[in-house]
Amino acid sequence: MSRNIVLMIADDLGRMAGCYGDPTARTPNVDRLAAGGTLFENAFASTASCSGSRSTVYTGLHTHQSGQYGLNHARHHFLTFDSVQTAPALLNAAGYATGIIGKVHVGPDTTYPWRWRDESWGRDVDWMATRAEAFLDDAGETPFFLTLGFIDPHRDASRAGFGDPEGPDPLFDPGAVSIPPFLDDLPEVRAELAAYHHAIARMDRGVGLVLDLLARRGLEDDTLVVFLSDNGAPFLHSKTTLYDAGVHLPLILRRPGAGPQRSDAMVSFVDVLPTLLDWANAPAPDDGHPREGRSLLPLAAEADTPEGWDAVYGSHTFHEVTNYWPTRFLRDRRYKYHRNVAWQLPFPISTDIYGSLSFEAMRRAAPEDMLHRIHRPAEELFDLWDDPQEAHDLAGRPEMAGRLRDMRARVEAWQRRTQDPWLLRDGASVLALRDHLSEGLELPDRWDFRPDP
Repeated sequence: MSRNIVLMIADDLGRMAGCYGDPTARTPNVDRLAAGGTLFENAFASTASCSGSRSTVYTGLHTHQSGQYGLNHARHHFLTFDSVQTAPALLNAAGYATGIIGKVHVGPDTTYPWRWRDESWGRDVDWMATRAEAFLDDAGETPFFLTLGFIDPHRDASRAGFGDPEGPDPLFDPGAVSIPPFLDDLPEVRAELAAYHHAIARMDRGVGLVLDLLARRGLEDDTLVVFLSDNGAPFLHSKTTLYDAGVHLPLILRRPGAGPQRSDAMVSFVDVLPTLLDWANAPAPDDGHPREGRSLLPLAAEADTPEGWDAVYGSHTFHEVTNYWPTRFLRDRRYKYHRNVAWQLPFPISTDIYGSLSFEAMRRAAPEDMLHRIHRPAEELFDLWDDPQEAHDLAGRPEMAGRLRDMRARVEAWQRRTQDPWLLRDGASVLALRDHLSEGLELPDRWDFRPDP
């Protein structure tokens, strides 16, 4: 049998799907996929930014490893290192027909060499399904790896819009939408959420068209289907933040021969590339960039979660080129640790959120809450059992000193393993100074620069 792969990536979806418990979302097709596959309850992106998150999926590397530090398009122009081997390159080498339809948003093209590329920033899911069928026609009997990058439910260029509200997809009553706990219940928020859920429903219809295409062509038993969102919802306190609202995301994997289940394993998007290569029986990358991801296929075949799936790490540095705010996090089943590298800077709001009516209304309604979110300390510690919104920092509490030390040390060890340039001492990069350190330079044991040596 062929071992085909279909990867579907929603844009700014967060966990807004029926199968993840959202009471407003109309997502029968994503729910259908989940009902026939493995739904991961604890899946995490490394970063909550479109290009960076997608690069993590395609490379198995955190953005501080791959060079895709932020957005790829326009003035931002962040690019993955030429030396990095990516999913399309590795599967090309394994004899696959590789293709991408819709949003690409990573670069350069030579590092992401899909052989069949239909890039679009539009929201026409019928067109995407038609192009997917054309790709399958071209692939013929060759095993294929097809990525579908939906634009929905990303914001459009207006202050409150999410694409054209016309079409066959359901409309939503602002008065009846559920309010996520990280947002305020304000008229502007409700209006945007109603438009947002319409865009989600359109994306979901696109998922259904692709699933129906696979069934119609008899490919269900030969195709691994993966569905995920690149980052959290495009609202304040979610997208571009490493709070759970930004990085705790949907991940559904339908593997032929495996029954439906829900997995509570803590998994990362760096695990997606090893999963694709495992399914394709393709060799692992040999590009010299250390990877820590693991295949998720064994988790889709076991009812119980094996040991060793109890923590994830993450890395954010830029969104837009002007949105510099490097943070690293460690998240286990109960606690979340944030190391805010440039904590002296105010947290930058991305353009699409800053320009929205919902942000303006929330800023006006609760300026003190805004101040708390914008000015954050060098490190934070949260007990997610008691404080799932990460609003009450425990880092300064004496009784948490041991846990703080432990999680801080684990993050720094991970930064060293992954060669993170943002592991700092006295404001300087330990990685960049390695030659000087070998020559006897001694760095003060502190993160931030002070004039005294």
